[in-house]
Amino acid sequence: MQQLTRIKFGTDGWRGVIAEDFTFENVRRVAQATADYWNSLVGANKAAIVGYDNRFLSETYAKLVCEVLAANGIKALYPPLAVPTPAVTFAVRDRKLCGAVMITASHNPPQFNGYKLKAHYAGPADPEICAQVEGRVDRSPIRTVGFDDGVKNGNIEIYDPRAAHVAAVKKIINLKKIRGAKLKVVVDSMYGCGGNLLETMLEKSACKVQTIRANRDPLFGGINPEPIGKNLGALCEAVKKARAQIGLATDGDADRLGIVDDKGQYMSIQLIFAMLLLHLIRNRGEKTGLVVKSANCTVLIDRICKAHDLKLAEVSVGFKYICEKMRETNVLIGGEESGGIGFQGHIPERDGMLANLMLLEMLTVTRKRLSEIARKLQKEFGASFYDRIDMRFPLEKREKFIEMLRTQPPKELLSVPLAQMKDFDGVKYVCKDDSWLMFRTSGTEPIIRIYSEASSAARMKKLLEHGKSLALKIAKS
Repeated sequence: MQQLTRIKFGTDGWRGVIAEDFTFENVRRVAQATADYWNSLVGANKAAIVGYDNRFLSETYAKLVCEVLAANGIKALYPPLAVPTPAVTFAVRDRKLCGAVMITASHNPPQFNGYKLKAHYAGPADPEICAQVEGRVDRSPIRTVGFDDGVKNGNIEIYDPRAAHVAAVKKIINLKKIRGAKLKVVVDSMYGCGGNLLETMLEKSACKVQTIRANRDPLFGGINPEPIGKNLGALCEAVKKARAQIGLATDGDADRLGIVDDKGQYMSIQLIFAMLLLHLIRNRGEKTGLVVKSANCTVLIDRICKAHDLKLAEVSVGFKYICEKMRETNVLIGGEESGGIGFQGHIPERDGMLANLMLLEMLTVTRKRLSEIARKLQKEFGASFYDRIDMRFPLEKREKFIEMLRTQPPKELLSVPLAQMKDFDGVKYVCKDDSWLMFRTSGTEPIIRIYSEASSAARMKKLLEHGKSLALKIAKS
């Protein structure tokens, strides 16, 4: 008898290799557990949306989930095409659903697919909900109905959530002002489900918008659909060729962004996050609410908050922790290093479409080039050079590794005294000059992530190298 795959939810849902552990049967097992969890909720509307991205077989996996939900008395909403994760999440609030499932592996390599769970509050399922679903796997037999039968009897509804999501975004953004600006914009959907959405929102306006890589390609043109510098060469070239003011990218499921400036160069998300915060404060006059950042985010956020008397919360990596703060209190903006940003007045979820439009609003209002805004920001709040490296590291040694870093912190890092150590998510050493070095382990892969930020590129690179040699030394011990 074949052993069943153990279903384990990570930072952002359950992911696996297609046909290896992300199989039809395993997806049904998780769907049954999800249905059992939703059916245990008292007073919840027994209806949910199941979205999907452009990955191989995503629409088929989504149909399987719908079939299981429908057989368990939960009405399933199924989009007629691949749609962005934020549109699926917004539908939870808009249609007052008990939750959502998004079939996506986000920015992972093409051979992966995943199962993102969204809760009744229209945001990422918190660890407690994920544990509830995990604990219900294989507790009850899988019930399923035919998809066409489900549609016929009204237990499955074909529903496109994009229009409602676009309407919600339009309430936040000054789209009229953007449409009146003569901006040249290149959008890169990275073969993901952002498609031509941004271009459609700005058609018949003074803006000239060109979209690249908008078609479906389950192999993502040979790259991972992660909007970071090394994957955005095509966008950099397109921006230079078009002489555009900005290049806007979204990841595979369009909940995160990546940016190329007016010079055709990739711009760090750390700077983008800082710019957006300043835009909200200075251009939009939004000066109330908590600012939330992940532990691996730039110190520029701290400085901007201090200058404008705003409270700041630093949380563990994973947007679900930012979402938690957004549900607890009034949050002005929440951002993470990987390009996920959430805004006040919207769902407690990252939204790549909204974040990209907010940047266009900033360019429109300031009438300045992106490179100029970045230069002025760093002149006022200090230079920021940031990078991270992922290195292979034995799974069996990672606990010892983090423990050694925690219990034996150095007095200084490359001649600069240590100011503090933070250990609520991995270990982060912060120096007296505000430069820092952080170590985190992957929960599922034999990988450690090393992050660093400093006021010079040279020090940042030296800190990363120092971190790498420290990790190698501990791995060999």
